[in-house]
Amino acid sequence: MAKKYTLDELLIITAAREIKDGENVILGVGLPTIAGAMAKALHAPHATLMMESGIIDFEPLVPPNHIADAHSCRGFSYATDLFSMFTMTYRGYVDVCFLGVAQIDRFGNLNTTVIGDYYKPTMRLPGSGGAADFISYAKKTILTMRGGEFVEKLDYFTSPGYLNGGDSRDASGLFPKGSGPVMLLTTKGVFQFDDNTKELVLARVHPGVSVEDIRKVIPWDLKVAPDISETERPTDVEIDFIRRFAPTEAVGRKLMYELGIANALNKAMARKK
Repeated sequence: MAKKYTLDELLIITAAREIKDGENVILGVGLPTIAGAMAKALHAPHATLMMESGIIDFEPLVPPNHIADAHSCRGFSYATDLFSMFTMTYRGYVDVCFLGVAQIDRFGNLNTTVIGDYYKPTMRLPGSGGAADFISYAKKTILTMRGGEFVEKLDYFTSPGYLNGGDSRDASGLFPKGSGPVMLLTTKGVFQFDDNTKELVLARVHPGVSVEDIRKVIPWDLKVAPDISETERPTDVEIDFIRRFAPTEAVGRKLMYELGIANALNKAMARKK
């Protein structure tokens, strides 16, 4: 019998499968690094994994705490500086990057700066960091959205997807031809972008989720692929890798924090006895 898996494991594994052997991949902390580690270990041994801080060609030992966490980077080929990492992207050496999403519109433009009015925000977000540069110049970008939202109009335009749709990104002359986001991975399904209109298209739904469930959270008439399918279940090998490499991510951070707090309280009560 195949092993049961969590939603967090499904998201990591689905992202990992998008990394191909031989690709140069820039990773962020969290889901992207775990996906990169899995890809390199299981199906893409010649992928070159890189951190924004300048650590290049490494095999993750443990999940990093931050983008410059050298303790996690086993066997890296060399380390450079932040400036060199960005210029490497500008010169076309980066095949894949991963970006998290707070708000996204129908053409893949992103907001990771602020929710609400910029000067009186409901929530202040981390901002761009390297996001605007990477989505602008990497050959393809994989987007992940665990707790964000779909909107008709972004509260703040942080990073460019396909601008106004169609050929507007290429026609602007600001980006490499053919670059841009290729996939949006959410907690309910997987989206791709229409070849012509560049609008988000629902391509796969996760097990137990319906198209109507997804339509409820999207403020426009969602396009659905004619051959829509269910997200492929993880293999036991993939599940085992995550549980060895990143057990916290396997159960989800919320549950891990709850278990940690419960364990601390139990120990405190035991000491009082």
